Amino acid sequence: MGQVYAKVRKCFESVRQKTDFVPKAAIVLGSGLGDYAQEIRVECELPYAEITDFPVSTVPGHAGKFIFGYIDEVPVACMKGRVHYYEGYPVSDVVLPVRLLKLMGAEILFLTNAAGGVNTSFHAGDLMMLRDHISVFAPNPLIGANEEELGPRFPDMSKVYDEELQMLIRRTAKENHIFLQEGVYAQLTGPSYESPADIRMLRLLGCDAVGMSTVVEAIAANHMGMKICGISCISNLAAGMTANPLSHKEVQEAADLAAHDFKKLVTEVVRQF
Repeated sequence: MGQVYAKVRKCFESVRQKTDFVPKAAIVLGSGLGDYAQEIRVECELPYAEITDFPVSTVPGHAGKFIFGYIDEVPVACMKGRVHYYEGYPVSDVVLPVRLLKLMGAEILFLTNAAGGVNTSFHAGDLMMLRDHISVFAPNPLIGANEEELGPRFPDMSKVYDEELQMLIRRTAKENHIFLQEGVYAQLTGPSYESPADIRMLRLLGCDAVGMSTVVEAIAANHMGMKICGISCISNLAAGMTANPLSHKEVQEAADLAAHDFKKLVTEVVRQF
């Protein structure tokens, strides 16, 4: 057993001392989106700090706990807050929660984030479904000796975001009259926001939105065979696209504006899992 898998197992055993809840789906809530947890019929909550060796988020707006419960009759584990590479954690710790959720039983991973809009047709408050991602700017979480308990040495990445789940999200958005953008998301390391030149480069590469999370989690989950989907809340237009400086407060304010549609879309999608 390798060190990475051994650490995940240790966290799993710590969780199982506190709850035997088995989720079908896992939801990761991004910056400013933590209020979604109110939509869950809660069975129990577990602060990250109470899990042995579990990394703890230090970012404002990230509460730092698992919420276990139900959306309709679907058992879910909700991460209210995530850890980021820019906080100083090794990337293996950044993706540890996703690997832990898989060990708990989650088959589906629903990733969410607040992102900067790179596509010039986007507006603050838009929701964007992830069709694909660009991963070259963040460290790959699979670097190092492969641990067979987690997945294969060279996992295919051609369909990270499950096509059936994408169809479900599109249909659900249409049925509920929710405007939905689609596009490619890029993860940069942060914590500084991107420069205008960074954004021009990303646009040339075909990127529609940019943030500081999600991609490494998707890679780790895909490695373990989970079905993955994702939604970005476009919190602002990226650097150089407006005269306004970027701030974390702006991210949270835009998430508040999109909260109603975000909650509705996630709830209606998950109840069909």
